[in-house]
Amino acid sequence: MANSKYEYVKSYEKDDTLLPSTYLVVRIDGRGFHKVSRKYEFEKPNDRRALDLMNAATAAVMKELPDIFLAYGISDEVSFAFDKNCNLFDRRESKIITTVVSTFTSYYIFLWASFFPAKPLSFPLPTFDGRAVLYPSDKLLRDYMSWRQVDCHINNLYNTTFWALVDQGGLSSTQAEERLKGTSAADKNEILFASFTINYNNETDIFKKGSTIYRAYEITDIPVAQNEPDSNTISKTQIGKEKKKRSKATIITEHVDLIKDAFWENRSWLLSGKST
Repeated sequence: MANSKYEYVKSYEKDDTLLPSTYLVVRIDGRGFHKVSRKYEFEKPNDRRALDLMNAATAAVMKELPDIFLAYGISDEVSFAFDKNCNLFDRRESKIITTVVSTFTSYYIFLWASFFPAKPLSFPLPTFDGRAVLYPSDKLLRDYMSWRQVDCHINNLYNTTFWALVDQGGLSSTQAEERLKGTSAADKNEILFASFTINYNNETDIFKKGSTIYRAYEITDIPVAQNEPDSNTISKTQIGKEKKKRSKATIITEHVDLIKDAFWENRSWLLSGKST
């Protein structure tokens, strides 16, 4: 940028550099998606097409941004986890969030017709917002993902029971809300089974557990040269090679339990950054 007498205005910009060596999670949410679901007549309680569209857009974002090693999606929400060593945009929060949100929204709209060919988009278009949170340890990152998956289960059990009461039980929305007020998970399971012979345990995994999207490959340690005049150059070259590996890795979508240890132990490269 050329120097001028007006360049002083740059001093008003906020420094939003994020802490280094921490997991960065960018969570995006659909804005006003209750209206979107009504406008395009999403199936209740879950529309598989809408969820598959979210997953396709998520995978596209991960291909564009190799620093993302894991994403977890439920409903109109996706959490993108960035590697601890990520230095994208020098870890400037605003640039990272806006890049994730804009890239996701672009792909969501671009891919829409592949999943809803009979329902062309019209204004106002679907949009998303985003926020960033830092987690300094593996445990905290796992607890975050567990929190989102527990929310998935709670919300889906409620919605499944609610819409069963409305669509099969003949209740109004108000009556269904009143019927479910103060009920426990066991109560909802009993309503589903006793009144509608629905065994919640047999519901589709994507609805109960959400979608986990990750890179199916194993990365190696990135050695950092010490006391060498060209150590920074070597380090950047090695990091660049690792990013190329990530960009070529197969992106897998699964609907699995993130709370128990098995997922993480069987994919140890996700958190360790080491070959197994």
